[in-house]
Amino acid sequence: MTAPAPPPRIEPATADDAAAVLAGLRAFNHAACGTALDDQPLHRVIRDADGVPCAGLVADVYGGWLMVHALWVDASQRGRRLGQTLLADAEQQARAMGAHSALLDTFSWQAEGFYLKQGYEIFGRLEDFPPGHHRTYLRKRLTGA
Repeated sequence: MTAPAPPPRIEPATADDAAAVLAGLRAFNHAACGTALDDQPLHRVIRDADGVPCAGLVADVYGGWLMVHALWVDASQRGRRLGQTLLADAEQQARAMGAHSALLDTFSWQAEGFYLKQGYEIFGRLEDFPPGHHRTYLRKRLTGA
């Protein structure tokens, strides 16, 4: 008779451990979907007259979707349509990369109204994220039906 295996031990992960977890998941996804979930970075920046970033967008195309992770415009540059310009540019680039739709989220104190004006629609909301606020998830179709 063999002794029972010790129970699993959970411990803090190192950066290498986290990379191994992500690599394992990518391999699993690749086996299921092929290259459809290959991440294609799409990062854009606008610089001021001194060459300093004053607005930017961090996104990627993943699974046929433009996934916007961050869109920022410096307070001194707001009202110049830089956010609208960045978002439209990213949508155009994403279409060229094969994206059919876009996905993003915003907090209640950020830019929900801005995204609605750009044609995004709300499909989900998490209340009390963080407490006293909410996080809103929006999407937009980039190509015809």
